[in-house]
Amino acid sequence: MTSASQSRKCFLDQYRQVRHAEGRGSQDPDYYCALPYKDLTGQNSAMWAMRARSYRYFESRILSQLECLDRRPLNILDLGAGHCWMSYRLLLRGHDVTALDIFADHLDGLAVARRYPIAIPAVEAEFDSLPFDSGVFDLAIFNASLHYSTNYSHTLGQVSRCLRPSGHIVVLDSPVYRRPEHGRRMVEQRKEAYRQRYGFASDAMGSIEFLDEETLEFLARDLGINWRVYRPWYGWRWYVRPFAATLKRDRPPSRFWILVGKFKP
Repeated sequence: MTSASQSRKCFLDQYRQVRHAEGRGSQDPDYYCALPYKDLTGQNSAMWAMRARSYRYFESRILSQLECLDRRPLNILDLGAGHCWMSYRLLLRGHDVTALDIFADHLDGLAVARRYPIAIPAVEAEFDSLPFDSGVFDLAIFNASLHYSTNYSHTLGQVSRCLRPSGHIVVLDSPVYRRPEHGRRMVEQRKEAYRQRYGFASDAMGSIEFLDEETLEFLARDLGINWRVYRPWYGWRWYVRPFAATLKRDRPPSRFWILVGKFKP
């Protein structure tokens, strides 16, 4: 086994342990069909309430516009699909969807695809080696997943190859910081929390784990991406987080923007 394969196996084993400990997934198929609007287990209701706001905003403000432009079913790649809840929602809207992830777990990964009442095409593969022909997708969505990349330029370069010239990328529910040092501080805090709770830092893959404004500007120049930033409203408690952090002299919190990108010809 190569060192890269060993790192991937270690990451997936640790990821599975953490996700199961957090109460992700269920034996009840209705749990998955209710997401993101309701967490039937009650284990992660606050998180799913936030994900529901992101998805509603994406549907009403972004996806609906793309549907009006194309006036046909879109060919969509759901990157980091997990247990495929978003793929299911997009299929219900009549689109052609492919779910992709490296995590094939039976509770929180691609193996869940067979529990839905409609067929969900699922592909087990990595971001950085997409097994698709060039120019086949209208839309690529990173579903709370881009921050797992180890090299954003390479990952987005792969997506660019697979998109049609008119295609778009959407980044949902990845943490965005104003400055990279704020993101690095978050990563160190998370690693320490994982060490204390699980006995490991869960960093075997070397994922970047956050975005920042400097990196987005670099990617725009490096790959020719025109970014459009959307800022969903997550409520007053979320809005006051930066002020609370300042009072506590803590690092600024992340923003969960929705990023829509289009590659220049």
